[in-house]
Amino acid sequence: MKLSVSLMSAFGACVLAAAPTLVHAQDRATKDEAVAMVAKGIAAIKAKGDAAYVEMTAPNKTFVSKDLYLVVYDMKGFPLAHGQNPKQVGKDLMGLKDPDGKEFVRERVELAKSKGKFWQDYKFTDPLTKKVLPKQMYCEKLGETAVCGGVYK
Repeated sequence: MKLSVSLMSAFGACVLAAAPTLVHAQDRATKDEAVAMVAKGIAAIKAKGDAAYVEMTAPNKTFVSKDLYLVVYDMKGFPLAHGQNPKQVGKDLMGLKDPDGKEFVRERVELAKSKGKFWQDYKFTDPLTKKVLPKQMYCEKLGETAVCGGVYK
C-alpha cells in the first residue's frame, strides 16, 4: 500500500506541475487564428473606417482572443489602434526596439510596404505571463496601414 500511495503522490505532483502548462497552451492563439483576426480587422476597417480603430483598442475586447490582439500602424510607425495598450495609440514607435535591439516597428512598416502580407519574428511582452517571449506577428497592408495580430511561441 505504501508503494501505491507514493506512486499516486508522485503522479499527482506531476499532474499539478504540468497543469499550468496545459492551461497555458489552451490560452494561446494559433497562427491560423492570427490570420483570421487580421482578416476580421480588415473587414471592420473597410466597413466602418476609422471607427473600427476604437473597437480594436483596449479596453475593448471585440478584437481580442486569448493572447491575440490587433495593432494597426500607419506607414510612419504610429499606431492607430492597439488591443493591449491604448497609450501607444498616436505615438511615434518607429524606433521602438525589442530586447535584442531589433527595431521591429520600422521593420514591420518596411515589410508592409514591400510585401503586403508577411510574418515577422521579434520579442515582446506576453499579456498572459507578463514575460518577454518570442513572438510572430502576421500583418497585411491595407491602404496606408498595416493591420497586425501576433502569436507567442
